[in-house]
Amino acid sequence: MQQSHRRDFASLESLFASVVAIMFGAVFTPSAVMAQSSPAVKPVIGINCDVSGEKPREIGVQSTYVDAITKAGGIPLLLPPMGEAELKVILPSVDGVLMVGGDDYPPELYGQKTDPSVYLMQKPRYDFDLLLVRSVLADKSLPFLGICAGCQALNIGAGGDLVQDIPSMKKSAVSHASKQGWQKGFNTHKVSFVKGSILERTLASESLAEPTSHHQCVDKLGKDLKVTAATEDGLTEGIEMPDRSFVVGVQFHPERAFDTNQALFAEFVARASEHRANRH
Repeated sequence: MQQSHRRDFASLESLFASVVAIMFGAVFTPSAVMAQSSPAVKPVIGINCDVSGEKPREIGVQSTYVDAITKAGGIPLLLPPMGEAELKVILPSVDGVLMVGGDDYPPELYGQKTDPSVYLMQKPRYDFDLLLVRSVLADKSLPFLGICAGCQALNIGAGGDLVQDIPSMKKSAVSHASKQGWQKGFNTHKVSFVKGSILERTLASESLAEPTSHHQCVDKLGKDLKVTAATEDGLTEGIEMPDRSFVVGVQFHPERAFDTNQALFAEFVARASEHRANRH
């Protein structure tokens, strides 16, 4: 009986020590705690945030992105704008990165003068987004999915540039946004996928009707990127890095048609699971 009490006390003592360690930061990492809780832990997907408003600014993300990752089996983790030192602390605990849509990146980031049509996102966001995407590109094993502005960030981060305003610069283009403009809502158009690409393999189709809301798109490709999806007007709707397990950018919005595109999110989360397994 006394031995049983001693074992119970030792267990309580061990539990208390663990709680104290977590409270005061001793040898604590999110991945270590999650690994102890389950033998098959879901991968953590970092999601960048939009920044809007003033006094105070609001930092957040549309629920459709979070829902898509959750439904695909990942754990969404919001990444607010932060500095390089802070990102170096967080990124090793992330198994994949999703970058979301938003307003326009400054054309000066890709060596162009700003067209009057450009509607700039806030500086804290674009500073962090470029830091984040370049950090991902420097890590050869980290999966990445960029949606709309996230696709554009991928191309800019790799040294490419953008068509600043499709309606005025590509007169024969199909409608890539709603009739009220890209900020007012969504349109749907056909997207064709390059045979053998991640997009074509995962979505198991040569083309799909996809939700879309943008007035910019990838123009000159960044280093190591390939065009893997386009609309019938020839404008780029998807890019990939063939030498990476999963680095994909899509100009359309798969999270807005999850049932059609769930295989894409599932593949992204699966590659993130592999990344997690390889680092443990």
